[in-house]
Amino acid sequence: MHPSRPGATRASTGALALAAAVAVPLLTASPAAAGGHGHGHAIEPVRFATYNVSMFRTTEGELAADLADADDEPQDAEVRNVAEVIQRQRQRPDVLLLNEFDFDAEGLALERFQENFLGVAQGPVGEEAEPIEYPYAMVFASNTGVASGFDLNDDGTVGTEGQAYGDDSFGFGTFPGQYAFAVLSKHPIDTDEVRTFQEFRWADMPGARLPDDPATPEPADFYSAEELEVFRLSSKNHVDVPVQIGRRTVHVLASHPTPPSFDGPEDRNGLRNADEIRFWADYVTPGAGSYIYDDEGTTGGLPWWEPFVIMGDLNADPADDGNGVPGAADQVVELRQVRDPQPASEGAVEATALQGGANLEHEGDPRYDTADFADGEFGPGNLRVDYVLPSRLLKVLDAGVFWPPLDDPLSRLTGVYDPQFTNGFPSSDHRMVWADVALRGWHHR
Repeated sequence: MHPSRPGATRASTGALALAAAVAVPLLTASPAAAGGHGHGHAIEPVRFATYNVSMFRTTEGELAADLADADDEPQDAEVRNVAEVIQRQRQRPDVLLLNEFDFDAEGLALERFQENFLGVAQGPVGEEAEPIEYPYAMVFASNTGVASGFDLNDDGTVGTEGQAYGDDSFGFGTFPGQYAFAVLSKHPIDTDEVRTFQEFRWADMPGARLPDDPATPEPADFYSAEELEVFRLSSKNHVDVPVQIGRRTVHVLASHPTPPSFDGPEDRNGLRNADEIRFWADYVTPGAGSYIYDDEGTTGGLPWWEPFVIMGDLNADPADDGNGVPGAADQVVELRQVRDPQPASEGAVEATALQGGANLEHEGDPRYDTADFADGEFGPGNLRVDYVLPSRLLKVLDAGVFWPPLDDPLSRLTGVYDPQFTNGFPSSDHRMVWADVALRGWHHR
């Protein structure tokens, strides 16, 4: 969720440019730095993780400035906790997606997060966690805060600042790149083969769920023909990041669909959320993704023989709890090409019992929840919205959600809602979700 918008839940939501500031690879290393040694030996399981870190800021460049050092901003303590969550995993993430991490074209924020936070031991004195390094990292441009030039929220004006500007941008954001995302990896990223779909138009999706103006007899007419000529499907970006693990490549399919809220009876955000999720279902289904084109003009989806992991904060719950379009999450969760490892935690079950409210009306099992949202009259309650969904070509060995119960000392990193924190929590209102996978035929270089 995006906390800056009215009605939001408690505070939540290098050298090579692939296309006009679409992506910036950062730290580089030789394959030996991430590929192990000993030709022909099976590698260890690989942990894929997604984490909505709520590290967005209110002005352009602010995140990079904040991360220049680790102890002079009020939010630095929360960033240190985010870094410690990553460092404290018994098996640390090998491939990590960070949602709600502001984009800057130079990649300074991500570089500084690595150097000043992930690369520094975090935790109480004498009990620090080990630093962690990701030699390969990319931060991606986002449609959030990119002006459309149109009155997309249909309020009679084209917004020029603040929320009004965000509502009329291709994705809600008060500046370009707010709420963006980054991918970090211990294994090489094949930057030449990265595909981004930032400019794919919503109207180009066959059977698109285009919103309807209920005040007119014409169907699917909330957006004008002129608006649909430019309106992008992705509220942030959809990216296919090929990660080279030994001799094989696994495609990280990363996105962060818009929250299905903050709109009117036309349900424009709910419908867009559902189609943003559907994009990946079509992309990995043979024949279904032939209409898809990327930002370089290459068409088609992912070949069936390519292993993948769908990752990100999808802002939809498979039990249809919350405000989403029914069945939105199941488009990928129930997809036959996907394994749903159903990551769970004790802390999520405890939170539902302690918080009550909207949580008690949910159909979904609370142990699968991944986000601690407001549970009062206008809140959706805790939901499963963050996913790591490996393809069936990958064997799932284990999975989980980092949400310790309150009697666990590490619960200080997740905590309970407290307005003293910038994001409402010691780290984020989302929890890290992970899955350990293996694939026969993976070998060291």
